[in-house]
Amino acid sequence: MKVASVQVEIKDQESKEQRIARVETMLDGLAGFDLVVLPEIWATGYFSFDRYHQEAEELDGPFVRRMSAKAKQLRSYLFAGSFVERQGEHYYNTSVLIDPDGEMVGTYRKIHLFRYGSAEGELLKRGEEITVCDTRFGKVGLATCYDLRFPELFRKQVDLGAEILLITSAWPHQRLAHWNLFNSVRALENQCFLISCNCVGTTQNVLLGGHSQVVDPWGITIASGGEHETIVKAEIDPAEITRIREVFPQLKHRVL
Repeated sequence: MKVASVQVEIKDQESKEQRIARVETMLDGLAGFDLVVLPEIWATGYFSFDRYHQEAEELDGPFVRRMSAKAKQLRSYLFAGSFVERQGEHYYNTSVLIDPDGEMVGTYRKIHLFRYGSAEGELLKRGEEITVCDTRFGKVGLATCYDLRFPELFRKQVDLGAEILLITSAWPHQRLAHWNLFNSVRALENQCFLISCNCVGTTQNVLLGGHSQVVDPWGITIASGGEHETIVKAEIDPAEITRIREVFPQLKHRVL
């Protein structure tokens, strides 16, 4: 199974339309990949809080339609990262998983909103539902950035059958050591593959951390990006999940 994590640079001078068009061009080179992953609120820019409500869209709006068309063109699953979703009077940090036919197979509204030096918790409403999606390569759990600090979420995803964890993010460079730790530990403790996608660049005076990763169920990073815009590519074998869980059955030894 070929996977790609598209580590997008966030440039404050870019409009939403310009960035979407640029990323669509990056995606054009990924035909033949089974799964492609994008970062958190990349079209608007996570730290551009003044643009959230202005650039918010409904779930069937232009952003999702364009990402659906791209997934269908590539014949790939596309975890399109997240965008600011508007539903009535409420706004959410919502991520979307789209299948190779361009159909949505799962959405996730970020449950743990970030409030440390961030207006996200003031502007958005938190999600309430855990999302695990069926795909042709197994069950996939969806999560967003700050969620990585809350292991209970991922344990509940595993209880729902998750075998691959997808993380969309805009994690700052200041806490890069934490990012690297959580990527490895969440994969290891849940015996899952973990594929994360983080932004890079300096936006609204915040340096983003990059280092998007593909981590195996032993917690070993098998591919990682640096601190510049890039596409992290790897090949994984989902059958390894079952094999590792049988060889070292820690999940069966849980008592809580």
